[in-house]
Amino acid sequence: MNKIKNKNNFLHLFVIFLTSFILWIIFSFYIGDNLSNDLLKNDNWVIKTNFSNKWDLDLWKFYEVYNLIKLNNYDSEWIKKDVLVDSAIKWLVKWLWDKHSEFFNKKETKQFNDILAWDFEWIWAVVEKNILWVTVERLIKWSPAIKFWLKSWDIVIKANGISLEWMWLYESVEKIKWPAWTHVLLEIIRAWEKNILEIDIIRDKIKIPSVDSKKLDDWNIGYISINMFWEDTAKEFKKALDKNMDTDWIIIDLRDNWGWFLQSAVSILSNLVEDDKILVTTKYKDIFSNISYPSINNWKIYNWKIVVLINENSASASEITAWALKDYNKAILVWNKSYWKWSVQKPFILEDGSMLKLTIAKWFTPNDVNIDHQWIIPDINVDFKKEDYTPKKWKESDFKPYDRQLEVSKEVLKDFIKNDAYQLSIDKFLEKNKEYKPKIEK
Repeated sequence: MNKIKNKNNFLHLFVIFLTSFILWIIFSFYIGDNLSNDLLKNDNWVIKTNFSNKWDLDLWKFYEVYNLIKLNNYDSEWIKKDVLVDSAIKWLVKWLWDKHSEFFNKKETKQFNDILAWDFEWIWAVVEKNILWVTVERLIKWSPAIKFWLKSWDIVIKANGISLEWMWLYESVEKIKWPAWTHVLLEIIRAWEKNILEIDIIRDKIKIPSVDSKKLDDWNIGYISINMFWEDTAKEFKKALDKNMDTDWIIIDLRDNWGWFLQSAVSILSNLVEDDKILVTTKYKDIFSNISYPSINNWKIYNWKIVVLINENSASASEITAWALKDYNKAILVWNKSYWKWSVQKPFILEDGSMLKLTIAKWFTPNDVNIDHQWIIPDINVDFKKEDYTPKKWKESDFKPYDRQLEVSKEVLKDFIKNDAYQLSIDKFLEKNKEYKPKIEK
């Protein structure tokens, strides 16, 4: 009897042990597989964790090449170790083929943070490095760069007579910026101009209102310019809507708007799109982290006819706003293709003060389209003509640029009111004005 009892006890203990062991294996596997996903959301973990052991990354080839350089390169004593490492990391990130993912060394990180704080004075244009010089990538609304008619995709070859050839990007920027109210003479290559242009720009420190609104004199049109999507932009936009309640239709100007805060775009769209409709979806590598943002307005929306102005400097939250209104046939889009910035970046601060800005998610339209690496194609394409921005006399007081896009928008709105139908209004307008037909790039 005792033997049977002992045998049963042994079997009972063995089952408990075996079950515990299996559960331990499963638990360890689950934690090991998922811990990285959770910790990657914590910037401090990036600083303290040894990634090479985690990923079995063989860096011996890197060390071998570095030692060969150190021992054999004729000029190796002039090359700083930190510069070599930072340059290697820059190329590592570059090969992600994502222009929005970047590595900044300690000095560049400070400059980047200054820009985020708007703590700088210059011509207010974003430039990027090309093979030889720098290219104007984006322009900021109300900036000196726009005032003096610098254009996106202009190639800057000299600043105040100093050649920018072969300079690093931040070296070139240092030659262009300097304090407010000083002059910088830029020599420009522009694609459609035969000769090199010289543009004398007066640097300035500008204060950009988040939202600017007025009533246009021609007809009973409300005009709302959203210059950036900042913390209080949605509140300012709502006030602008209230001021324009007695208008028949509105133009929303998103030209030269870089975007910034997604939530501001969602709040603005909630004034214009019916309750509970999806405005934008953020998708992550981990699908369980995906977030859809619905319109929240308790069925109180502004049902005006709307035209939205966009251009190649309309990015991020501006594109989200324009495309959501397009998907729901709420607005006709006028002017040029957009910047195509439909991804989300997160900054990871490293131990030495440098920073990795990495794409961690992408945005999708209400119809589940991601336009990263493509553009929002407008319904009506209106390009500037040379006479719109070229004065006959080179005196600022004698010349007022002609805003062709805004003037065409008024005509489009007139057809929109007359036909009271989204696509029909577009078709009728293009039938009369074939030069404004969108250019589809293959």
